[in-house]
Amino acid sequence: MENSSPQFLNKFLISWRNSSITDFEKMISKEFKGREITPVGQLVDFGYEESIKGWEQGFHFVRENQAEWILNVLSTVALRKDEVLVVMSASMEIKGKSSDTSNLFFQTFKRDDEDTWQLVRSYIEAGISNAVLKTFRWETLHL
Repeated sequence: MENSSPQFLNKFLISWRNSSITDFEKMISKEFKGREITPVGQLVDFGYEESIKGWEQGFHFVRENQAEWILNVLSTVALRKDEVLVVMSASMEIKGKSSDTSNLFFQTFKRDDEDTWQLVRSYIEAGISNAVLKTFRWETLHL
């Protein structure tokens, strides 16, 4: 990874953990493209506006239920000089109880000419059993 990408990833994860939609609006590219496979296998494609609405709903749920995000980075891969793929999982803990499932994210971040990193693509497998995810080797960031 280039020098600025770990700092950006830390900022991205802190903003996620803090459920900051204001930060996410700046960190997600207006040209963002996403694809999610729902727990029932439905394929959903979405862009920037739908992504922001989804994050707003998720962040509202976390605040309303006094939940906490559980974020784990599995791997980071430099795809190109200006692109990094981050593979991670996300779940929640609500009132001290961890969820049984997580979403598995493949997030591509791209650096522009001004050395600013933005999320440009996501592929998400939703509702994956945590027992299955435990078979991965984790690279955990302590924030």
